[in-house]
Amino acid sequence: QVQLEESGGGSVQAGGSLRLSCAASGYTYYSNYCMGWLRRAPGKEREEVARINIALRTTAYVDSVRGRFAISQDNAKGTVYLQMDSLKPEDTAIYYCAASLLVGGRCPRNPADFRYWGQGTQVTVSS
Repeated sequence: QVQLEESGGGSVQAGGSLRLSCAASGYTYYSNYCMGWLRRAPGKEREEVARINIALRTTAYVDSVRGRFAISQDNAKGTVYLQMDSLKPEDTAIYYCAASLLVGGRCPRNPADFRYWGQGTQVTVSS
């Protein structure tokens, strides 16, 4: 059973930066996974922010964070990071780490298809 533990959330002023970490455990081969960061803001639906194909090291971002956020991996530690720069009040949300086995070498099409989830970490950006 894969377990995910997020850390690094907190409060910051607009324009500031935070780095989230997601440490995975219980997996057999880390390179078989797709890792994602998703968020749920108050009153809004869950939104996928970024994902990374651990095997191919390819990444994808939602338009609203592209150029400001960067997802990266450390295979030796079984950890993915989300570096968040130029934060905006609209980035305020609970951020969740998610994982799923690659299928045909690809990440799941639908964010809801991520198999494993962390507990979430709060990010608050004040204006």
